Amino acid sequence: MRYRNLGGTGIEVSAHCLGTMMFGAIGNTDHEDCARIVHAALDQGINFVDTADMYSAGESEVIVGKALKGRRDDVVLATKVHFQMGEGRNRSGNSRRWIVRAVEDSLRRLDTDWIDLYQVHRPDHSTDVEETLSVLGDLVRAGKIRTFGCSTFPAEELVEAHHVAERRALPRFRTEQPPYSILARGIEADVLPVARRYGMGVLTWSPLASGFLSGKHRLGSPVDLTTGRAKLHPARFDPAIPGNVAKLEAVEKLIGIADDLGCTLPELAVAFPVAHPAVTSVIIGPRTMEQFESLVKGAGLVLDDEVLDRIDEIVPPGTNLYHPDGVWLPPALTDAAQRRRPPGDRAAG
Repeated sequence: MRYRNLGGTGIEVSAHCLGTMMFGAIGNTDHEDCARIVHAALDQGINFVDTADMYSAGESEVIVGKALKGRRDDVVLATKVHFQMGEGRNRSGNSRRWIVRAVEDSLRRLDTDWIDLYQVHRPDHSTDVEETLSVLGDLVRAGKIRTFGCSTFPAEELVEAHHVAERRALPRFRTEQPPYSILARGIEADVLPVARRYGMGVLTWSPLASGFLSGKHRLGSPVDLTTGRAKLHPARFDPAIPGNVAKLEAVEKLIGIADDLGCTLPELAVAFPVAHPAVTSVIIGPRTMEQFESLVKGAGLVLDDEVLDRIDEIVPPGTNLYHPDGVWLPPALTDAAQRRRPPGDRAAG
């Protein structure tokens, strides 16, 4: 396993990061089995583990904490804050009030004295980014976290956060965690160049594009829309929709490349983001030991220029054939009132 510097922090992390979103109620409920996956990852040389407070309502953090007993010093541990935790107001977001409470909860569940990388899971336009950077800096000084970053921030939000940090003499986001795969290359046009410009570490998630690059979904084969992600987002998987046909057509061509290389489609998919110069580590999020072994098997796969050129022909750079699950959308798009003048003020004359 190769290691890379995490955003100029001096912390060395493996080029693969073990993601634990599937540990707990929404995935693998067997805590001992999940611990075995963590131990297998560490034995393979992976020293980077990523979780979040909201994964299975905190259960993932509990599992990770138990699995790291006796090996905590060998691991760069990352978790996240932002999403609603429990009922009631002020139990989510990026405010000082919530982050101070949430970090203590995560430390308790993880059974650790410190978090190596604490990440803001999504932007929060109800909170000034100055407020968020300020409290995160205080947590670094208090020794509760070592450094901090953000996740799924659009490029303009990254730029604003860095400008605020500079103007207010606050510590800045050192990492960004965006979705990135062969089918979702939009961040190549903005997020990745901005991250390189500011010297940020980049941890990418969803290299299998929510299963499209697992080889499970094939052109001409029926898709079960009653289970898994297809049940949650049927419009993204329904083969009757032209956009989904385009994804499946790309998958067939990518399988051809994988066959020529003598590897599996998932191995090709995970190797792709590793090759980008802005990417520090690629998060693999297995639910089972079998899935982990199949993903890590291709760690040594090198994609040469010819292969990357073939991929570019199938999915051009900066193109999204797939819209990743859970991507944050700005209020300017989700709130119709921000896109429409009052009816009496819409005419030009």
